[in-house]
Amino acid sequence: MIPFLDLARSWILLAISGAIVMLSSCAGPAPGPHHTATTSPPAHRMPKSPLRTVPMVDLPRFMGDWRVIANIPYFAEKNTVDSVESYALRSDGTIANWFVYRKHSFDAEQKRFDFTAEVVNKETNAEWRVRFLPFLKVAYLIIDLDPEYRWTVIGHPSRRYGWIMARERTLPDDIYAGILERLAGQGYDPARFARVPQLREQVPAVGGTVRP
Repeated sequence: MIPFLDLARSWILLAISGAIVMLSSCAGPAPGPHHTATTSPPAHRMPKSPLRTVPMVDLPRFMGDWRVIANIPYFAEKNTVDSVESYALRSDGTIANWFVYRKHSFDAEQKRFDFTAEVVNKETNAEWRVRFLPFLKVAYLIIDLDPEYRWTVIGHPSRRYGWIMARERTLPDDIYAGILERLAGQGYDPARFARVPQLREQVPAVGGTVRP
């Protein structure tokens, strides 16, 4: 998430891609000379169904620190280590959201960015919008959650972005594998997820991300 202008650019693209996905799910392709109402596009071009969120999130229990165990790499979070996403309920009902990280090394200076989130689905508390700039809100969907709130998965309508997070620095391999399997069931490509170093020994000898 560095520098800030890169971060803003990235989330603007994320917001646009999410809007395109939501609009495409509401309207099918218009019939034309090469596509009539009685034909279907190739299977690989069929729009995916919307992401399914968890049925209910206990907001107070969800608050606190979440370590980023893995994500779909993109330039704003490239080469980050020791990344932590945090939430705190505010008196006005919004959620304070901040992200801290180091770049390349655990010895690097810790950086921080602050944002604001709001719950848009009050029945489930699983659909949020995160405000990065006064004019920019990004969809934030809680699509998997441990019953004991030890880990969670955040999705984006475009499926180009995703985060696996946990309360601790590590996640058991069997749990991680199960999460990837469920992500595949939601239309994600599990191979696109890369682990984010949370321990010094996980940092690659040469830059980049650690693959599962």
